[in-house]
Amino acid sequence: MTVTAPQGFEAAGVAAGLKSTGNPDVAVVVNRGPRKVGAAVFTTNRAKANPILWSQQAIADRVVEAIVLNSGGANCFTGAFGFQTSHLTAEKAAELLDVSAGDVLVCSTGLIGTGDEAFRARVLEGVERGIAELDADGGQRAAEAIMTTDTVAKTAVISRDGWTIGGMAKGAGMLAPGLATMLVVITTDADLEAVEADAALRRATNVSFDRLDSDGCMSTNDQVTLLANGASGVKPELDEFIAALTELCQDLAGKLQRDAEGASHDITIEVRNAASEDEAVEVGRSVARNNLFKAAIFGNDPNWGRVLAAIGTTSAQFDPYDVDVWMNDVRVCTGGGPDRPREDVDLTPRAMHLVIDLKVGEAGATILTNDLTHDYVHENSAYSS
Repeated sequence: MTVTAPQGFEAAGVAAGLKSTGNPDVAVVVNRGPRKVGAAVFTTNRAKANPILWSQQAIADRVVEAIVLNSGGANCFTGAFGFQTSHLTAEKAAELLDVSAGDVLVCSTGLIGTGDEAFRARVLEGVERGIAELDADGGQRAAEAIMTTDTVAKTAVISRDGWTIGGMAKGAGMLAPGLATMLVVITTDADLEAVEADAALRRATNVSFDRLDSDGCMSTNDQVTLLANGASGVKPELDEFIAALTELCQDLAGKLQRDAEGASHDITIEVRNAASEDEAVEVGRSVARNNLFKAAIFGNDPNWGRVLAAIGTTSAQFDPYDVDVWMNDVRVCTGGGPDRPREDVDLTPRAMHLVIDLKVGEAGATILTNDLTHDYVHENSAYSS
């Protein structure tokens, strides 16, 4: 169970011919509940795909009846024709569901520049077939339909006293923060006001998807959407809902990290005792985006010098000669100098935990990233073929 775990949601995933593999490539998620609350966050990349431009307009009234997603083509930089495709996609779904097109969100993922006449025809056919196959057990099929270079469908469910949150996500490359870092659909049968849903989603994404920085590349198509329908009849305390939503988002973010393209290490960067949370994030991200550090971890080399060199490029407050660094529970650097021998650090496990103690305050943050591998370079050099 995934996005259809909460009451009052139906979903489907169908193969419309967008993928050469013949795998499912169009997903539809529909809210059948009594309320139609929607919230979304989008990539902050200035180069936005046509579905993002459409969905940003459609979400303005915070009412969402359905969301259509396709893989096999990004519909980005396809001009006015591409925006019309997103519009027509929403109109087709609205016609079949007897709702307003302005209450249908659209998402696409795949190769930038893909979105010609054949693409449009297949998406519209997929919408029609998907809506015909909507089912309360269709969540898994929908999760499979949004996969691109993903090796597994990514889903999560959290249940509380009388209400549930379900989610599905796709993403294995171009994972870097910008309010959203992939395509994610989250559903809940909790009873939420629109302003509460929006606030909860922003709080949750800030400490989950926004802290996933696998390769430093921000996509043009990233969107995280929350649909709430009140079908449970339960109105949880907002803080309780935010905690559960954050847990679900962190679960999905971890699954995205573990499926990152070509990765052989999943790296957790924990920054401690920073002057502020923002500075802790800045320090952690400087290491997450440092190719020398990431290449060292791929080679199982606990090269803590690359950590200090990376954090030294930030504007965060700290003394470079009073920083401690741990790698997999071994303190390799203290006071800006060597501590335990590098031979004491075992980097052969896939999970790698890096701790950076700045010793200037009480704030902290955790960033998730991966190593830089031959397989990552190969996969992305061959992607367009």
